[in-house]
This record gives sequence, C-alpha cells and structure tokens, in this order.
Amino acid sequence: MHGCNRFPHLRQDVTGHMSATTREIVVCRNRLADPDAPYGPEQRAILNDDAFDAAQRVITAWPGYCATPLVPLAGLARQARVGAIFVKDESRRFGLGSFKALGGAYAVWRVLCDEAAKHGVTPDQRERIAEIAGNITVCCATDGNHGRSVAWGAQMFGCRAVIFIHATVSEQRSREIEAFGAKVVRSPGNYDDSVRLAEATARRKAWIVVSDTSYAGYTDIPRHVMQGYELMAAEASEQWPLTAPPTHLFLQTGVGGLAAAVTAYFWRRFGRARPVVVLADPLNSDCWVETIRAGAPTRAKGDLDTIMAGLACGDVSVLAWTILKPSAHAVVGLDDDAAPEGMRLLAEGRLGDPPIVAGESAVAGLMALMAATDNDSSRHTLKLDEGSRVLVFSTEGATDPELYERLVGMSADSVLGRSA
Repeated sequence: MHGCNRFPHLRQDVTGHMSATTREIVVCRNRLADPDAPYGPEQRAILNDDAFDAAQRVITAWPGYCATPLVPLAGLARQARVGAIFVKDESRRFGLGSFKALGGAYAVWRVLCDEAAKHGVTPDQRERIAEIAGNITVCCATDGNHGRSVAWGAQMFGCRAVIFIHATVSEQRSREIEAFGAKVVRSPGNYDDSVRLAEATARRKAWIVVSDTSYAGYTDIPRHVMQGYELMAAEASEQWPLTAPPTHLFLQTGVGGLAAAVTAYFWRRFGRARPVVVLADPLNSDCWVETIRAGAPTRAKGDLDTIMAGLACGDVSVLAWTILKPSAHAVVGLDDDAAPEGMRLLAEGRLGDPPIVAGESAVAGLMALMAATDNDSSRHTLKLDEGSRVLVFSTEGATDPELYERLVGMSADSVLGRSA
C-alpha cells in the first residue's frame, strides 16, 4: 500500500473487552522507505557512534543517573496477537518524569562547552566553565517537559534560563519549570507561536535558543538534544531480554527527534536487520502524517489542539526527516481519545500486566500498535504477526498530576502503590 488508508479500530472498555463502538485510524505507508538502505553519511553527520559515546559518558556521570526499566506487557501482547511487547518506562528519569531530561540538559552542557571553547577553556575545566556560564542565558519554547530539562540543566551548570510556554500549558507545568530557577514567559497562541517568540527574544537579547526541533540554519543544538535521547535506546537494547531483537519500534512523533534518535541507534546496530519503524502521530497535530503522505516535510493540517501536548508540533524537524525519510516504514494517525484510553490501560495493569504511570503524551506509540492490530489489513501493512517483538517507549509519567488523575480516575501515587 502506498499513500494513506483508513482502518476501523474497535474501542476497548475498562475491562479490556471490545465494545461495539468503532473509530478509524489513519495508516500511511512511507513510499520513500528503503529497508536495505545503509546508515549513510547524511545520517552519520547527525547521529553517530562517537557522538553517542560522548553523550553517554557525560549523562551517566550526572548525579541521580539510573537506567529506567524495560517492562514486559505480556497480557497486551496476547490481546494484540503479537509475540511480545516491552515498554521503556521513562516516568522517573532523573526525577523529572520524562525522557526529555536526557536531551535538553545535555544540549545546555554542549552549548556551555562551545562557549567556553571560544575562551580556550576545555570541558574538563569545570570551574572555568561555571564562571563563563554565569554570563549566559539559554531559552526555549516548550509544552512542559523539554523546558523542565533545559531549566534543570541550566541550574545544574550555572547559567540562566528563560522558558516560553503557550496559552494552554498548565500552571502545574509552569510551576515545575520555575522550581529549577528559570523565568517562565507565557505567550498567547499555540506551541509554534511560543517558538517564534522565543527566537525573536533571543535574537534581541543575545540569548542562546536550546530547541529540540531543527530547521535550515539551526541544526547543531537539536543534534545534541537527539544525541542525549539515544541513551534511552541504548539502555533498552541492553535490557532487551529475548534472544532475538525487536522486530518493530512504535514511536511517537512530535517534531520527530525522539523517533529519529531511537531509529538511528537501532539502524546503526542492526543495519538491514533493523526493526520496522512505525511512527504515531496525533491527528490534531499531524505533521508526520502529512509529511509521509507528501513525501516531503509538510506542515500539519490539524489545529495543534491535542491532549497529547508534548506532540503538538506543526512542523517536522529537518534532522529527524533526514533519518526517518528512508527508515520509517509508516505512520499511524490517532485521535485524541487514544491518549486517556492508553493511560488507563497502563495504569490499570489490564490482563495481568504491571501497572505503569504514563502521561498523555507517553502512550501514542503503544496505542498505535494496539489500534493497528485490531484489523487484518493494517496488521499486514505494518508487517505485524504472532511472532512480532515490539518495543515502545512510555516517554513521560504524570508530569501534570491533576490532569493525570482527571483522565485516569486515580492518582499516580495510587497506581504506583498498586505496582509495589
């Protein structure tokens, strides 16, 4: 299949049984995908083994570093009629509750090292870097998690941070960013509007933008963010308990940095035997659906008003596109109901699986898998069968506890208490 098809998806009730109510998912096959493509010079210029080794050395030396768990979901695997599902649970990463802790903070460190190098200071001269950092302000736009990581990194390394949030970012997320000493600026409009304001302010005040998205003329810092994300993929690969590697990666999108980083790691490690990569995109923020449909970076048609706020991005990252253009097999578009459904599914520990706290932007990959396995045609399109071994990433915990409890019907503490 080329182009996009719509497939019926049966809703699940709270017991895990199928109800009579159906909705559709959108599945777009990537006509530019080449399963035999080597990891070439364009990709290596973005993410490579040397850059990953450097990021790994730095991040694993930070206080509080601990590999996050890889959790089997045997019950859901039986329901989905696949061989295995494992989820990488990022809900406790560095106490920030999100995989983003790996990327933004590492990029702040690299920014400070680059600034220090202009004064002849090397990365091992930590006291000198701290002196230089005191005169530097970093900034970014965020839906919450990336801004927390940048603010945390700025606090850890001694520079100032100003974080721009848009109109619908919750007060809870704003307060958690401020708790790391950052100044928070709220702007009208959506995420893309806050990106533009951050960039304009940074130009005027000579601040340094630490963004997780890339575009023409701005690629170095987003590349460092993605290098940090690769550590999560490496941990998952090391923790993988089966003799045979994953056959599939189901990865949520946003601008695509996470998906590209995970894909790049497995592509370098397994070459032509790498897993099938399936992207998961909110239909209200469908820049990857539109990009895969068009075969070129294309702006989202949706209004970016999605409950999956961390994925509410209008444009794809050019770096992510360079990696995912030949390597992503397909993209699945999901409606917003999928997020609370998936959050409850993991929290309840349905079908005997361990309860997991997963936020509203964490479950798109898993829900794309569960929706696609409902239908024989979409299973065939995505090469899913009873022997498939699927790796997904639950990328955040209850980063907004009040919203989490409202959507799930129980607090994150209650879920954790059930899993103890």
